[in-house]
Amino acid sequence: MINIHAEQHGYYFEDLEVNMSAVYAKTVTEADIVLFSGVSGDTNPVHLDAEFAAQTRFGERIAHGMLTASFISAVFGTRLPGPGCIYLSQNLSFRAPVHIGDTVVTRATVTALKPRRQHVSMETVCSVGDTVVLEGEALLYVPPRPEAAD
Repeated sequence: MINIHAEQHGYYFEDLEVNMSAVYAKTVTEADIVLFSGVSGDTNPVHLDAEFAAQTRFGERIAHGMLTASFISAVFGTRLPGPGCIYLSQNLSFRAPVHIGDTVVTRATVTALKPRRQHVSMETVCSVGDTVVLEGEALLYVPPRPEAAD
């Protein structure tokens, strides 16, 4: 039987090594914030209303923290480990705001491999320029390489 999804699969657990990393970069747009607000239901005016946001400690509209965090999922699902992995948990520390027009560079790095359960620990960091805006640690399940067909 031919596996039609084989070329869509990312790394298998056995392919991973500590310190492997991958990057995803995205410039946050007005549309991203409006669409994320609609999808998530988070209509906090600090994200959507310039007059309201001007009165906050940020002085202007900011992107949703979870929009920024979603870029971590983009790394996992498309780059490392890639398609086939399952996101199990994530802790996050929000360090600085992201504004419309900022380019967020998200890096995920393998920090530990747990072969018994095919779990992978990842360090996650989102930066705008030299500023870390979000950091954390994630745990993923990465499937083992399938047995070769006879």
